[in-house]
Amino acid sequence: MICLIPTPHLMGKTGYLLPLMVVLLLPTFWATLSAGSPNITTDQLALLALKSHVTHDPQNLLATNWSSTTSVCNWIGVTCGSRHQRVTSLNLTEMGLTGTIPPHLGNLSFLTWLNILHNSFHGSIPIEIANLQRLKYLNFGNNSFSGEIPSWFGSFTKLEKLFLYGNNFTGGIPSTMGNLSKLEKLSLFNNSLKGQIPATLGNLSNLKNLYLDNNQLSGNLPFGIFDHLPKLEKLSLESNQVSGRIPKGLFKCKELVYLSLFNNSFEGNVPMEFRNLTMLKGLYLARNNLRGSIPFSIFNISSLQSLTLGYNKLFVHLSSDTFDHLPNLQYLHLRESQLSGKIPTSLFKCKGLKFLYLDNNQLEGVVPLEVGNLTWLTEFTIKRNNFVGEIPSVIGNLTSLKALDLSLNNFTGNLPFGIFKCKELKYVNLYHNQLEGIVPLEVGNSTSLTTLHMAQNHFVGGIPTLPPSLKWLGVPANNLVGEIPSSICNLSSLQSLLLYKNNLGGTIPACFGNLSSTLLYFSVHKNNFHGKIPENFADGCSLKSFDINNNQLEGLLPRSLGNCKDMELLDVGNNNINGTFPDWLGNLDQLQVLVLRSNRFYGHIDRYFQVTVHSFSRLGVIDISQNEFSGYLPTKFFEDLIAIREENKNKVKLEYIIDADIDGYYLSLTFTTKGLETEFQKLSTVWMAIDFSNNLFFGEIPKTVGELHSLIALNLSHNSLTGPIPSALGELTQLESLDLSSNKLQGIIPAELKNLIFLEVLNLSHNYLVGRVPRGKQFDTFPNDSYIGNLGLCGFPLSTSCSNNEILKPMPTKDRFIGGFNWKIAMVMGYGCGIVFGISMGYVVFTTGKPGCFIEMIERWERKYVRGKIRRSGGRKEFNFLGEKSLPLS
Repeated sequence: MICLIPTPHLMGKTGYLLPLMVVLLLPTFWATLSAGSPNITTDQLALLALKSHVTHDPQNLLATNWSSTTSVCNWIGVTCGSRHQRVTSLNLTEMGLTGTIPPHLGNLSFLTWLNILHNSFHGSIPIEIANLQRLKYLNFGNNSFSGEIPSWFGSFTKLEKLFLYGNNFTGGIPSTMGNLSKLEKLSLFNNSLKGQIPATLGNLSNLKNLYLDNNQLSGNLPFGIFDHLPKLEKLSLESNQVSGRIPKGLFKCKELVYLSLFNNSFEGNVPMEFRNLTMLKGLYLARNNLRGSIPFSIFNISSLQSLTLGYNKLFVHLSSDTFDHLPNLQYLHLRESQLSGKIPTSLFKCKGLKFLYLDNNQLEGVVPLEVGNLTWLTEFTIKRNNFVGEIPSVIGNLTSLKALDLSLNNFTGNLPFGIFKCKELKYVNLYHNQLEGIVPLEVGNSTSLTTLHMAQNHFVGGIPTLPPSLKWLGVPANNLVGEIPSSICNLSSLQSLLLYKNNLGGTIPACFGNLSSTLLYFSVHKNNFHGKIPENFADGCSLKSFDINNNQLEGLLPRSLGNCKDMELLDVGNNNINGTFPDWLGNLDQLQVLVLRSNRFYGHIDRYFQVTVHSFSRLGVIDISQNEFSGYLPTKFFEDLIAIREENKNKVKLEYIIDADIDGYYLSLTFTTKGLETEFQKLSTVWMAIDFSNNLFFGEIPKTVGELHSLIALNLSHNSLTGPIPSALGELTQLESLDLSSNKLQGIIPAELKNLIFLEVLNLSHNYLVGRVPRGKQFDTFPNDSYIGNLGLCGFPLSTSCSNNEILKPMPTKDRFIGGFNWKIAMVMGYGCGIVFGISMGYVVFTTGKPGCFIEMIERWERKYVRGKIRRSGGRKEFNFLGEKSLPLS
């Protein structure tokens, strides 16, 4: 502290006292004033607080650079003003930072530029940020902020650019944003914002860019919202639920160059006033509910580069001069626009066209040769029309072509080999045409090709050498011959191999198992493959679908298939595969479809389910019919079918098990239901079915079958099942087909079966059922054949009438002793013979020390004996696994 002591000399000169005091006290005054006001130290503390709130700094940029030993103005991402030496800009773009924003950041009072784009900051934005009143640029884009956008964002009166896109903001857009009178750019896209767009946004008279796309905004656009936005250049509302008509005020925005209303619920006609937007370069109106004709004036906006109108209820007549005034057109999307007639030749004047989508219309005729003029064309899609004739060879001149989709038309002739000279070509879809000839050898030179889809044509010859870039090969339903080329082993990125319904043969290459780490879908059903299935499925097997149905494959089912943990469909039906029930199937907990039908499987399966831990919780379709499985029906197995036990009442939209992300391929399946063998081209996820028919099962039907509430088809026919029909089957309320024929079932038909209101087909024939056939509901629709061979039944629709309280008895069977022979004598004889046989065999086993050989001998005799009896009975399995003769059919 400075102390002034007056002296007589100085007191005599008071005129000098005041200036002297000012000079001496001024430094102390400024030092005291600065101590209580924000300065560079305040900025440093604010930034160090931000650093402490960063929990992950992968490049150690802040950890090593933001140090108190160096000037704040030299820190990375920090800029200071030359006049006040205060922080004016903070730019942390793409540093990979994770953390939260501290309230201290609001102390950067000179900040005009704040950019933390492309990081992982999360949480809410503290209210102290509202203190940054000098802000002109604020970018919080592509982070993980959540909660509602604070209303105090409307207080940044100097803000020109605001980017909050790519976060998790919820709630509505604050109406206070209409206070940002200097705002030029507002980007709120890719959030979860809801509600109506506030009318106050119409106050932003300096606004040039407004991006609100990919939110959940709804309601009509407010009246007059575009009346005072004369500078608006870019407007994107796409992928919301905005509805109503396109407002006429929009056409006052004469500066518009980009307008996207794509994927909303706009309705009504397309306004004629679009012709006023003479600077428009991009117009996106696809996927709405617009209807009526497309105004021809749109095709006169010569500045247009991109035009999408598809997936509405619009129609347009394409005249010969429709595209005469679109010299700059690069992108044309008229999918599903009710187009008819031929492609106008004026389209090929648009020589800068890169993307052309005309699919899902009624266009016809041939593809004009002038398509060869579109040398910049990258994607050409005209699928699902009525085009005819040959594919123009000039398509091979389109050197920039990457995607070609000509599927679902009526093209004929050979496939031009020049198409595969397009070095950039990645995707070719020729599905469902009338093409013929061989698959061009040049396909092997198409080094960028990833997808080749040629199903349902008339191609002949063999499969050529394929390019190593290929990921998706689909040539099913053709007339291909020969073997799978060994070069397929070089396709290290192959994901789908679909060769079904051809005349291919030979063996499946041994290297196939090595491809299973990338391969997702494999289908070769209805070919002529033989030999064994490759056994080397990789530990990381990625297969979701494995379909070899209807070939001549043999041997055991490889245990290594159990490595395919993502398997959804396993169909090995109609081959010569043998062995017992594969005990590793329970490891495939994603399995939805299992088909072992018509092979040489044998043995008890109920024992397996009693001792093995397994999971079939997603299994919905099981077909093990036409084998030699025996024993009791597996009660534990039925208890584990969670997907079928759960009811599907909440399923509103029909869904399918889709195998690959490409048109024309779903999980298909051939299944016997309602008495007919049916091929399902698309397999619904709610279609549940069980077929255990034509085996050697015996015993009673478990009551737990009645708990499979979503079951649609049940077939247990042609076994040796006994006992009554469980009344619990009346709980299968979704059942459409029930076949219990050709068994030894006894008792009455349960009245509870009348509850099956969806039942279309019922077959109880050739059993020992008695009593009156139930009447009412579905039972009044079933024919006589549903009950034939049950001599104890009576009533409609049978010719045998029932008297009151009469229950007819079944006819005596050949298995019962005839005459006065006492059954007790037979029992004593049986026990006696059994004891003698048992002692003899025990002696043999223990003296030779080879019980396993004896058991194996008995099992071989059992299978041989049963097959012999089946052949002698004309294919009908009249003997159970013990060789016991079944009761007669009639």
